[in-house]
Amino acid sequence: MSLDKSITHVILTGGVGSRLWPLSRKSRPKQYLEIFEGKSLFEMTVDRNSHLANKVMVVGNVDNHQLSGKVMDKTNTSYLNIIEATPRNTAAAIAFAAFASEPDDILIITPSDHIIDQMDNYNHAISEAVSKAKDGFIVTFGVIPTKPETGYGYIEAEGDNVISFREKPNETTAKEFIAKGNFLWNSGMFCFKASVLLDELKKFQLDVYEKSKRVWEANKEGFLDLNLSMEIPSISIDYAVMERSKKIKVVPASFSWSDLGSFESVYDYLNSKGHPTDANGNMVIGCDKYTTFLGLKNTIFVYTETANLILQKESSQDVKDIYIELERRNSDLLN
Repeated sequence: MSLDKSITHVILTGGVGSRLWPLSRKSRPKQYLEIFEGKSLFEMTVDRNSHLANKVMVVGNVDNHQLSGKVMDKTNTSYLNIIEATPRNTAAAIAFAAFASEPDDILIITPSDHIIDQMDNYNHAISEAVSKAKDGFIVTFGVIPTKPETGYGYIEAEGDNVISFREKPNETTAKEFIAKGNFLWNSGMFCFKASVLLDELKKFQLDVYEKSKRVWEANKEGFLDLNLSMEIPSISIDYAVMERSKKIKVVPASFSWSDLGSFESVYDYLNSKGHPTDANGNMVIGCDKYTTFLGLKNTIFVYTETANLILQKESSQDVKDIYIELERRNSDLLN
């Protein structure tokens, strides 16, 4: 794919990955853990898109921008650094990137903590999205689902038209979505011209547009002001623009995709890459010590220096409750 001068890869690095505690902590969120063949998800994101864009922006925050910087140095990538003083959700994060761009620049927005395989399909989806973005559309990537997953939002689509966005479903609803055949996983990846996104944000969420603009214009070498930032409403790009704009297109994509949002998805991924499990499907993550499981099936043992977690693979979504409880107790184990 030929490199287009005006394509920018924007990497969003927010999020702690509370369902991956104790591996993922505030001081080292999941996207920086080097547990994927010696690389982190963040590094894999940089690598995956390096040939698709000639500019890179990283939208991070005061807690993680040094971690991002280390990866960018390691991969020898020059980038524009946008450092939020406080998280204001994805509408503001994406607005900052658009304000930092030329009006006609095409932005490819990706989270920093996703696993993607089948790169030919991925590259094909990106080039399709770029050509739609050049025509003035805001493009979202809908992944063709492989199972009735309850951890993802869905896009109801007809061809490249979006009929509706749906929240994370329960199991029954997820099965109905899959049976209907025109529902896609909402990947949280977008592609658009900077000016088109800003026009739509201005139209549907003027306060986010104006306050983000003020914050960006007052930036000091990419660092954003805390007091001004606090005034920006905390709203997702889905709610602010995607669910309301008439300029949305979806690219149905058949690359293999996971947001690695739970230990079940980490287990499946590591398993596919040859990470050892015993005869009963038990897996150890984070430690090389000899560990044996007796009378247990599909159990994941997660080891860290200060905390261990032993869970049934099927209970992966509930790890968030442990995180919330530790947060309530103001525990050091989250740091």
